[in-house]
Amino acid sequence: MPTLAADWRLGEVFLTFLYFALFFIFIWLLIAVFADIFRSHDISGWAKALWVIFIIIMPFLGILVYLIVRGGSMHERSAQQMNQADTAFRQYVQQAVGTGSIADELTRLADLKERGVIDDDEFQQLKAKALATA
Repeated sequence: MPTLAADWRLGEVFLTFLYFALFFIFIWLLIAVFADIFRSHDISGWAKALWVIFIIIMPFLGILVYLIVRGGSMHERSAQQMNQADTAFRQYVQQAVGTGSIADELTRLADLKERGVIDDDEFQQLKAKALATA
């Protein structure tokens, strides 16, 4: 009974790896194209439906045609979405890390005044500023 290693030659192993790599690249392209179709705001719902049907019926040709026709704007939409996500993340971090509550800010100012870091005038100015932002 022959073993699997005896049946496969080196070229067949490389060819199998190539097939797997091409299969995963195809799946990745399919997901990227579908994501771009539904992310795109410049085409109507009917056009989106036609693109999806075309890609489902003829996947290789559909992906190739989509990348030729809309590939340039695909990058722009991806970059725009990444910028929006980055902006939203930065706003969230600034909100989460912020100075905290007004009571915490006033406590911190009182502590600075007691240690002599700020004088009474600075304390009153910073206190008014903290209360004004509330």
